[in-house]
Amino acid sequence: MASHRKPRTSVLASPTGRRTAAGLTTAALASVTLLSQSAEAAPRAPKPTVEEVKQKVDDLYHQAEVATQKYNGAKERAEGQRHTVDSLLDASAKRAEKMNESRRLLGTFASAQYRTGGMNPTAQLMLAKDPQQYVDRNHLMERLTGRQKQAVTDYQEQQAAAAKQRAEATRSLERLQASQASLKKSKRSVQDKLAEARQLLSRLTAQEKARLAELERQKAAAAKRRAAEEARKQQERERQRQQDGGGSTGGSTGGSTGGSTGGSTGDSTSSKGEKALAFARAQIGKPYVWGATGPTSYDCSGLTQAAWKAAGVDLPRTTWDQVKVGQRVATKDLQPGDLVFFYDDISHVGMYLGDGKMVHAPKPGASVREESIYYMPIYGSVRPG
Repeated sequence: MASHRKPRTSVLASPTGRRTAAGLTTAALASVTLLSQSAEAAPRAPKPTVEEVKQKVDDLYHQAEVATQKYNGAKERAEGQRHTVDSLLDASAKRAEKMNESRRLLGTFASAQYRTGGMNPTAQLMLAKDPQQYVDRNHLMERLTGRQKQAVTDYQEQQAAAAKQRAEATRSLERLQASQASLKKSKRSVQDKLAEARQLLSRLTAQEKARLAELERQKAAAAKRRAAEEARKQQERERQRQQDGGGSTGGSTGGSTGGSTGGSTGDSTSSKGEKALAFARAQIGKPYVWGATGPTSYDCSGLTQAAWKAAGVDLPRTTWDQVKVGQRVATKDLQPGDLVFFYDDISHVGMYLGDGKMVHAPKPGASVREESIYYMPIYGSVRPG
C-alpha cells in the first residue's frame, strides 16, 4: 500500500541548501583561522631569567618569614589565652563549690525553721534564687540572726563572684578564638608563600639551578669579604685606641668606677652571651623549619630564644618583641651573643659570633649555619641579659 507521507527534501539536495551549507562551512573555517591567528599573535610572557627567579624566591622567603613571625606571635597569644581560660574555669569551678556550700548552709537554716514553725518568710528568703529581693526588705533582715545574716551575705558574695568569673571566662574564650583564627591565617600564608617559591624553583633546568647556586655563592662571598674588612677596621680602631692611651684611660675609669659597679654586670652579661652563643653553635646543621623552637629544628627567633634560655635569660618568641629586650648596640660595638636584626620590618634575627659573622637559622631548605651579618640589610642590634 503506497504511503501518503510527503517525501522530505534533503537540505543539500537543492541549490539553495548547498549554498547555505557552503556558507556555514566557510564561516566556520574562517573563525578557526582567526582564532588560530589570534592565538599565534598573542604575545607570550618571556621566561624569567635566573636572576629574576632568585629575586622572586628571595622575596617570597622574606614574606614567608614575616608571616612566620605573625604565626609565632599568634601562637604565643593563643597559648597564653588558653592558660588564662583554663585558670578561669578552674577558679569558676572552685567558686561554684563555695557557692553550693553557702547554699547548703542556707538550706540547713530553712529546714530548721520549717521544723519549728513552717515555711515562714525567713525560710522563703533562704531558699530563694535571688535572696537580694528579700534582703532589701528591712523588716525581714531584723528577724534574721547574726549567723543567718552572714550566711546570706556569703552566698550573695559567692554568687556575684561566680557571675564575674563566668563573664571573664567568656571574654577570654572569645580572645582565644580570635588568636586561633589569626594563627590559622598566618599558617596558611606561610604555606602559600613557600609553595609558590618551590613551584618557581621546580621549573628551573639543571643548568639554571647551577646558575642560581653560583649567584648564592657570589652573594655569600661578597658578604664574607665585607665582614672581613669590617673586622680589620675594628682591630685597627682598637690598636689606635690603645696607642692613644685609651686603654689606660678606659682602665682607670672603667676599672675603678665601672669595675665596682658596671664591671660585674658587664662580666655577667658577657658570660651569658658566651653561653648563649655556645648553645647556638651546637645547633649548626639542624634544619630551618618555620615555627620551630627546637630541639631538632628551629626558625630564626626560635633559635635565639632557645640559645638565651640556655644562658638563663627568657626572650619573647618573635623578632618584633626580641628587639625590644636589652640594650641597643651599634654594629661596631657588637659582642658575641648579641642579637642582630635584619630588614626594615625586623623579620629576621641572628646571634653575633665575632669578626662580622653570626649564627642563624636562615630560611626553608637551609640549616643553622655561620654567615656574614652583611648577607642581609641590618636593622639594628641588642644585647640581652
